Amino acid sequence: MPLRPLTLLTTLLHVYIGLRLLPALSGLGAAWLLVLGALAVSALTMPLPFAGARALRGRALHDGWRWLGLLSMGWFSSMFVLTVVRDAGLLSGWLLALAGSWPVDWPRVMSWSAAAVPLIATAVTLVGFFNARRVAAVVHVDVPIRDLPPGLDGFTIAQLSDIHVGPTIRRGYIQRIVDSVNRLGADMVAITGDLVDGTVAELREHIAPLAGLRARHGTFVVTGNHEYYAGAHAWIDELRRLGLRVLLNEHVVLQARSVKGAQTDEEVLDSALVVAGVTDYTAVHFDAAHASDPKRALRGAPPLVRTRLLLAHQPRSAPAAAEAGYQLQISGHTHGGQFFPWNLFVPLQQPFTAGLHRLQQMWVYTSRGTGYWGPPKRFGAPSEITLLRLVPERS
Repeated sequence: MPLRPLTLLTTLLHVYIGLRLLPALSGLGAAWLLVLGALAVSALTMPLPFAGARALRGRALHDGWRWLGLLSMGWFSSMFVLTVVRDAGLLSGWLLALAGSWPVDWPRVMSWSAAAVPLIATAVTLVGFFNARRVAAVVHVDVPIRDLPPGLDGFTIAQLSDIHVGPTIRRGYIQRIVDSVNRLGADMVAITGDLVDGTVAELREHIAPLAGLRARHGTFVVTGNHEYYAGAHAWIDELRRLGLRVLLNEHVVLQARSVKGAQTDEEVLDSALVVAGVTDYTAVHFDAAHASDPKRALRGAPPLVRTRLLLAHQPRSAPAAAEAGYQLQISGHTHGGQFFPWNLFVPLQQPFTAGLHRLQQMWVYTSRGTGYWGPPKRFGAPSEITLLRLVPERS
């Protein structure tokens, strides 16, 4: 949405919140003035991160203003949701009181419910800020694979997803993630898209620590929709320069265990793993040559390698992946909703919100993301570094 209509819309929503809360706060001393001031700051600063990206070309907005705008965005989101919930609660209470002829001190109810909205919104925003800015916790997930070759039993994949390096996620944040991943000693690292929110020129310095990721078989990357917003071709070149393997509808075959002394192809391939990666589900809208294709990603894969892993940014790649014969797809994109109540809306677009799910004969793991997008806020959907371990499926 263009900046001016977006600014008008958010301003009108701030006005709605003010009209619903401020009159009821008039009897609580200076509370109404504090809320009025906070709403004014929020309405004025929310457009700033977008203005910095679009309107001030060549004139970078000060980081402090961007931070304030994104914090306002998170606070406003909770204020708006809680105001709507308050209005729905007041209407329901009024109807019940009317039906039951119950006496209710409505001025008191209106006053204290209005005060509760900014108090809860501020508390949620503060907790969400802490959750977003801390280093993501490591989530351990065992994935049971039918007929898993013994050589792949215990193979580990460290997944990073949706880091969104940009205005508030910078080099130090990335370095802490790299240090955490390196301590895991994983067999491979997978980065499942939405790594950046900006151009290579803006973010090259901040993405550089990813070159220090360490895993036995290296680091593999697939594109997310935000890479295409930021200039995917330039980012693909930059990630390859850093030593990361970008998979664009293609695959590699990893030999997970030593094959010294093997006598047959079957013995050699028994501990092999096909790791495929597809471009983002929506990439075709940016570049027809990047149309996401799980079947194409397997073209030329050794038929004797039975275990096949797909890296795909969006969970909605899963039906095509299941049809193509993968055993596991790992994805991100959803952020697990990032903060309530937006997690309730993810299923409108994606088949899975977070965690391990089965689709036909294939497992799909959806990460809640390692960073965050937009407001530095996570509430009810903690970030994660995921360590997936392949184990045999028990009958």
